Amino acid sequence: MPAVAADIALVALNARWSHASLALRCLKANLGDGLRDRCALLERTLEDRPIDVVEAILALRPRVVGLSVYVWNAVPMLEVARLLRALANDVIVVVGGPEVSHEVDEQELCALAHHVIKGEGEDAFRALCAHRLGLAGPLSQLPAHVVDGGKPDLTTLRSPYALYEDVDVRQRVVYVEASRGCPFTCEFCLSALDDGVRLFPLDAFLQDLQRLYDRGCRAFKFIDRTFNLKLDVAEGILLFFVERCALDDDLFVHFEMVPDRLPERLRVLLAKFPRGRVQLEVGVQTLDATTSTLIARRQDVARLEDNLRFLSTSTGVHVHADLIAGLPGEDLASFGAGYDRLRALGGQEIQVGILKRLRGAPIARHTATHGMVYATTPPYEVLQTGALSFVDLQRLKRFARYHDVVVNSGRLPATTALLMSGDSAFAAFLAFSDWLWATTGARHGLALSRLAGLVQRHLVEVRGVDAAVVDAALMSDLGRDRAPAMAKTTAVPKRQRQHARAPDAEAYRRAASDVADTGTPE
Repeated sequence: MPAVAADIALVALNARWSHASLALRCLKANLGDGLRDRCALLERTLEDRPIDVVEAILALRPRVVGLSVYVWNAVPMLEVARLLRALANDVIVVVGGPEVSHEVDEQELCALAHHVIKGEGEDAFRALCAHRLGLAGPLSQLPAHVVDGGKPDLTTLRSPYALYEDVDVRQRVVYVEASRGCPFTCEFCLSALDDGVRLFPLDAFLQDLQRLYDRGCRAFKFIDRTFNLKLDVAEGILLFFVERCALDDDLFVHFEMVPDRLPERLRVLLAKFPRGRVQLEVGVQTLDATTSTLIARRQDVARLEDNLRFLSTSTGVHVHADLIAGLPGEDLASFGAGYDRLRALGGQEIQVGILKRLRGAPIARHTATHGMVYATTPPYEVLQTGALSFVDLQRLKRFARYHDVVVNSGRLPATTALLMSGDSAFAAFLAFSDWLWATTGARHGLALSRLAGLVQRHLVEVRGVDAAVVDAALMSDLGRDRAPAMAKTTAVPKRQRQHARAPDAEAYRRAASDVADTGTPE
């Protein structure tokens, strides 16, 4: 079926098909009545070849092409821009997004584009398209190459949610936002550059959520950096979902929370959600006080710990906690201590991320003083610091990958309890990670059956755990994997379903402490 022509094409390369771009829908919704119907959305994934993406773009015969650029899609988007300029130089290329909002003069992608929009783009993209399509002033008064998007008035922006199609609301993760901005100044994050938090009108936003729900949306992911910062807003949104979860088994919602802010009113609401139906992404990042001060990260650790214990022991919330390896001044020992401290608080996942030098982030000021060496291509991961050698950072990258597959996946909870036993769960898993790399040389492609066999070998042959204990744990895990306790709904992700039935791992965690020769490896 031939593509329908459109004067404006908005293009996203998402991480996977299940992700639907909120940015494109915000831009289109706010083009205005004269331009909105002349705009087409084109969503592809990182698996698509740039040349195929360009073919799909040119099939629309656009006059203006907007590319949504993030650190994780910057490389293929650069190739898309190169091809567009080579094949259709009369098409106006506009780039926007976090990756191109800073250090513009250093980027080939920005040089190739006719226009670069820095920051939020609704107002700027509308004005730019109006000029380029002859609706607002003579062509001699075109906007500059670099346009500051400013801060659109959130009370007047048109809602983007009607632009989610039926297939989106029923089969994909729908992204929503109740606010923009962040009050904190953590130097590894671009949100450190924000000048506060701005809120969308709550009543109108709740009506948008209801319309999405009525259309069949059951997976909502909030992109707010600080969902629980404004108590009344967080309470209103949680109450909306609590009421629907009580009547609907097929509903899942994801929030990012400030870890040291969880007042009683929010605790009461969170405790009402069925197990596994809410995920809280908790940005802990580091528990080292010196490092926190160095990167201007403010958090009350005592309150953070109390909040995470509460979530773990008194709610069914799925807790996904983030730690960053490679922060300036933090060595292997202090990172490991932070990991152990965080794991002891409970929760389902600890996501170990590697520090990235995002363009514009203030973390760059530590490059010389702390010996920070970064990759020169996206996502600009740190390769070495004054406190962590290249070799140790490579070990931590493998640790992060294997940890996600073995621990965070929730597929082997009883066996994982044995694997992590000893004085330091971090040291135990790092030793397993080093052994797994030396044994397989593989970071990917480890099927569950092969992975289970490798874990069994390590526990018995390296750690000296009794084979009968290991086999019993594996039999429990693998049998459990074949008999899920939560229905395989379309909304609740598989990982959350796995963890929602994990209490049986507690018995093995206790048993692990009684097994001889399972101490911390050297």
